[in-house]
Amino acid sequence: MSLRIEPSEMAEVLIKVRKMDLAQEMSIKLGKSLFMSGDLYPSDIAPVLAPNKYGKMSIFPMAWGFTHQATPKPLANCRVKTADTKILWRDSWYRRRCVIPASWYYEWGYPLYEDDSRSIIEHRNAKRIKFAIQTEGSDITYIAGLYRYEDHGDMQVPMFTVLTKEAVGTVRDIHDRMPVILDKDSLQD
Repeated sequence: MSLRIEPSEMAEVLIKVRKMDLAQEMSIKLGKSLFMSGDLYPSDIAPVLAPNKYGKMSIFPMAWGFTHQATPKPLANCRVKTADTKILWRDSWYRRRCVIPASWYYEWGYPLYEDDSRSIIEHRNAKRIKFAIQTEGSDITYIAGLYRYEDHGDMQVPMFTVLTKEAVGTVRDIHDRMPVILDKDSLQD
């Protein structure tokens, strides 16, 4: 999965977050771009909405993907069904929820068709297709996530991961999991 942020739709957010001292420091320490628009992938820095110390929703720069000694790749997503039971996610599940605004998100998958006569092996060997998915009737898709602070050198870096659930609707034919999408009116909750 990856995200797409259109600069025209999120210009105000992008300008604000790029000017933050934390964003500048993260960019230097992590060696990451502060562009934060276009296609974003796990380990990129992105604008994320999370409660500030007063409990109000604020924008923060965060790096995508929790790190874990078991894998060199960032852990980009977490199943919502197990978020409260696994040690890696538990603290964030109870204390650090966030929202990732994006124009849309991408899934790669193998679409099934009613008249599909391919065998399972032929189907799995077929080229995966990139699908752009967006909340119907909205320019911004709000994706639920978790965040935590990780020590990177001498800096505490906020890192986020996307919450996922079993796919529903037409996305089910593309991929077995999808992000938890939030309604704009429920972001504060």
